[in-house]
Amino acid sequence: MSVTTFKLPAEEIKISHEVDVLVAGGGPAGVAAAISAARAGARTLLIEQRGFLGGMGTVALVPAFCPYSDGEKAVVRGIGLQLLERMKEECEPEFRERFGSELDWVPIDPEVLKRVYDEAVADSGAEVLLHTIASQTVMDRAGRKVEGVVIVNKSGRSLIKAKTVIDTTGDADLAALAGAPFHKGGEAGELQAATMCYLLANVDRKRFLDYLNESGDTEQIHQAVQQAQADGKLPQGRDSVSGLSWVADYLVGVNFGHVFGIDGSKAEDLTRGAIEGRKLVRRQLEFFRAYVPGFEHAHLVSTGEQIGIRETRRIEGDYILSQDDFMNMVSFPDDIARNSYFIDIHMARSSGAMHIHHLPPGKSHGVPYRCMLPVSLDNLWVAGRAASSDRVVQGSLRVMPNCFAMGQAAGMAAALAAETDSQSRKVDITKLQRELVQQGAWLGEAFATL
Repeated sequence: MSVTTFKLPAEEIKISHEVDVLVAGGGPAGVAAAISAARAGARTLLIEQRGFLGGMGTVALVPAFCPYSDGEKAVVRGIGLQLLERMKEECEPEFRERFGSELDWVPIDPEVLKRVYDEAVADSGAEVLLHTIASQTVMDRAGRKVEGVVIVNKSGRSLIKAKTVIDTTGDADLAALAGAPFHKGGEAGELQAATMCYLLANVDRKRFLDYLNESGDTEQIHQAVQQAQADGKLPQGRDSVSGLSWVADYLVGVNFGHVFGIDGSKAEDLTRGAIEGRKLVRRQLEFFRAYVPGFEHAHLVSTGEQIGIRETRRIEGDYILSQDDFMNMVSFPDDIARNSYFIDIHMARSSGAMHIHHLPPGKSHGVPYRCMLPVSLDNLWVAGRAASSDRVVQGSLRVMPNCFAMGQAAGMAAALAAETDSQSRKVDITKLQRELVQQGAWLGEAFATL
């Protein structure tokens, strides 16, 4: 078999794949994008740098899915909801009994979720390449179209030629490599704090619930945390646990505390975050054992492979979703998703404060297609937390259910574009919306009859 080569400066490089849709990044947005594109008949390849899919829910052990509902009904449906239900079905009977009908804050069993993603992507017909990093984009002469992506893995260095590309890296890595403009953090460059999440075993949920009833403490154990801070056993800063997610009565996922000044788009910061995060977890484990009944014999099973990242780049898209859009619950003619998750901005410094704002129950706002289109690129979509928004809205849009919804839309759009001229801005929006609704997505009552 002859080897095809593609000319790059000073070298020739082997073409390892030629696809209609290339998806870079195997988190929720990437999984949904690959499934959606493949179901639409596109030759689809999903690449991921780790040895498993799942993004923050498996890589960083974020312990629960944020709400799928607006408090009254499911807002995120389609592929994202299908995957949530599939994970429930694969979990232990006790888990299914407790969370079978739940849509909000469902705990994540990371090992089950890895397998669910594997099987769902395979069932769709998409191809997966793990342990693979995208290192370079190959552009057309005008610099507006990505013709291929150079990858590096154990097999060496090669090129993937693609008609369309979806960036679901979470950090807009491919868009940035292709020269797309972006924003990062606040006006002074500040970024939301990172968190090292983890799993604790050998805990006693019944004893813990008895403690809450007897003490009046909340599930975020404000009283215990504040007492430990007053005693000098925990650092100052967030005075409660962000989340305890009980996978079983003896196993709980923990989202607690902050590591500050971590830019998740920099290897040096990720390294420091990993080391400091594990050190902080050890201190938190000692706190749990000493201050929280039911945790006296807690055993640390695992910390995240990577510290959990909430914020890095946000692309500059054809539309920048704004705080006013969120507050006024705006809908758009090109909506491809709905969002009802509250604005949730974690402090950038230990002396800072959380910024939180909820929409009324039953309310949501639209997410327009244009938010996924980098202004300078014609065949690349950015889906997930790096989509085009201001910093306030990013604090709401960034969570996993929303990433599923945007990814599903990007995958379908890329498949439609690959059938014709591969340009993102020439996709028939009405046809895209109709296909999404047929795939089970919910775009609001105005689109229910498409």
